[in-house]
Amino acid sequence: MSVLIDIASWVCLVAGGIFCVIGTVGLLRMPDFYTRMHAASVTDTLGAGLMLIGLVLQAGPTLVAVKLLIIGLLIFFTSPTATHALAKAGLTRGVKPLLAEDRSQPSKR
Repeated sequence: MSVLIDIASWVCLVAGGIFCVIGTVGLLRMPDFYTRMHAASVTDTLGAGLMLIGLVLQAGPTLVAVKLLIIGLLIFFTSPTATHALAKAGLTRGVKPLLAEDRSQPSKR
């Protein structure tokens, strides 16, 4: 049984790491503020969540696992809230999303 838990833990850890790397590449490659913000928020929630699940499996039924679950809940609730606040601030400041017909124009950075 311990081998199965180790395998599941490592699958979650590796998948979380892959999601974080893909999100970082997306953050660097996306053309405008809103798509970059989307890449960052998905990476934060999914990548960190998978890594925390892998760490909880490694920790077993201990106080460390409870603390990791609390951290996961904190990320689960604060990441979408922060993303919403960033999007609202961008809209308030007049940052326009890059639309398909605007791709011929260079983006303002």
